[in-house]
Amino acid sequence: MTLGTSDLAVWRKMSQAAADGFLSQFADADARLGEAQALAEKFHPELLGEVALRKGTLCFLRDDSAHAALAYRDSLRIAREQNDPFLEAAALGSLGLTAAQQEHYDESIQWNTAALSLAQSIGARTSATKTLGNMAWSYFELGDYENSRALFQQAEESAAKEGNLGDQLLWRINVGSVDSYRRDFGDAESEIRSALNLARQQDQNVGIAQSLRSLSDIDLARDRLDAADSENREALRLSRAAQDRNGELASTITAARIEGGRHNRQRAVQILNGVIADPAATPSLRWEAQARLASVYADAGNPAAAEREFRGAVDTLEAARRSVQSEELRIPFLANAAELYDDYLEFLVSQNRAEDALRLAALTRARTLVEGLGLDPEKGLARLTPEDWKGAARRQDAVILCYWLGSRHSYLWAILPSGRLKIFFLAPAEQIDAAVQSYAGALLGPRDVLQTANSSGTALYKMLVAPAQDLIPKGSRVVIVPDGSLCGLNFETLLAPEPVPHYWIEDATITYSDSLILVAAARRATAAMHGKLLLIGDPVSPGSDFPQLPQAAAEMASIEKYFPSPDTRVLSGSSATAQAYVDSNPGQFAFIHFVAHGTSSRARPLESAVILSRQGDSFKLYGRDVVRHPLKAE
Repeated sequence: MTLGTSDLAVWRKMSQAAADGFLSQFADADARLGEAQALAEKFHPELLGEVALRKGTLCFLRDDSAHAALAYRDSLRIAREQNDPFLEAAALGSLGLTAAQQEHYDESIQWNTAALSLAQSIGARTSATKTLGNMAWSYFELGDYENSRALFQQAEESAAKEGNLGDQLLWRINVGSVDSYRRDFGDAESEIRSALNLARQQDQNVGIAQSLRSLSDIDLARDRLDAADSENREALRLSRAAQDRNGELASTITAARIEGGRHNRQRAVQILNGVIADPAATPSLRWEAQARLASVYADAGNPAAAEREFRGAVDTLEAARRSVQSEELRIPFLANAAELYDDYLEFLVSQNRAEDALRLAALTRARTLVEGLGLDPEKGLARLTPEDWKGAARRQDAVILCYWLGSRHSYLWAILPSGRLKIFFLAPAEQIDAAVQSYAGALLGPRDVLQTANSSGTALYKMLVAPAQDLIPKGSRVVIVPDGSLCGLNFETLLAPEPVPHYWIEDATITYSDSLILVAAARRATAAMHGKLLLIGDPVSPGSDFPQLPQAAAEMASIEKYFPSPDTRVLSGSSATAQAYVDSNPGQFAFIHFVAHGTSSRARPLESAVILSRQGDSFKLYGRDVVRHPLKAE
């Protein structure tokens, strides 16, 4: 065999294709991979799995996640046929990356869990470390910040053991970023200072500057202007020395924030306008500068200019949202986006524009649904008007309670059947989140929360319901549109204190909606028991995480007896699959009932899922799948 037909020739072609791909020279990369495949098919079939893996990576670099997944599955199949655990771990991790690119974060976690287990078993420590970090990112996107932080920390510790100081620094900064995102500034400062020390030891100026900017942001949030200024000046100097223009502009925005905090508003406006006009400013930097400028104008008593800049910032942000892929940038991006919407909403409330504030809250939350479905965000959303939500309250004869949890203030809008709108100021998100977490633990505990008059249950009622209770006569229908941690709270279980402690469900009929948009589109509810039933459940357990439900069959039987058999479609056992639900034409049913496990995502509602029987690799009916098929169920 000559050198031109050796395994080295195949590896050479694959390496050249990888270089072409990272340079975005995709046609050349395709050609080289084609040559590599031809050589492997003829002389080295043991390398076909490696070729398939590179094909997947090329598709991934093109943002073609569907074809990337097909290539990675092909690589996984070959790896298992050839009993190659290193290739198998790489293929599993790559499938995890592809699922994350598609925003299927729980699916990504499943692939990465398998990749991690295999990588650890064969001693592939570098692969295991990367996988830990990727899993942490997926948990962050799902809103599970505890798991996210723990996995980032494990990735950091693993990188330290390998002596991979670059990755160790990245993961340590991410631990601090998660803490900062959760507004746990004490832990965030500790982690970022540790990252700063590590960056200084490595003489990594970019890492030093990034850590200093993070510390400056934390100090700004804690009104420590002098400390923020000192840290930011050093970060700015290092970014200029490294010719890191993005870093330089980010520090320039921070400098403007410091000037604004010192009431040097004219100087702050000058600096921020310079960033906005700078052709080197990325969309992410531009919208942040616009948002900061809006806040300066609001503080200066110029509402017209503030409104103009807030609107411009939102438009720029929405255009930039999907372009941010780097983990180093995305957590700060999301934190700043949350702060922008908080600031804009507070500005509207301060201007006595409660309806405009509610509309902003509704449209902001609805974008999660729209983006998840791949729809045009400007169609249907922009037309939401006060008449829409007033009409919904009137049609449903219900009081609609719409919540917004903010870092400084939270809000409750109560919409009455009469069309009247009332806004209430609530405690900051941090206080509400703590009470929700405490009460969730109490509800799962051995003692009845009503008998013990649980203080968190009573406190939550006083925080969330009591401000509007005079508008909610006993026996009212109430529609809850929750936000943040409230998405996981059963309002029915809140403890109303008077005349004696009792569950709130004794006073009201409570339903939920993820979005005011959906409430406005809903028909009037009816209690009439007529129409066809789709009953799906008692699935075959897909794994130990979701064991068989012992009473599922009995529950299905008890429900089925209330409906005539010609009007009932039952999908149970191995027939209870996600595809079977879709194939049943769910829009024809008046009632749809699931008897199965479920998973929920606070940050990514469309990633919530019903757990059904396995069909191929799939056993989840996702929220995104349900909403793609319009329902008429009552």
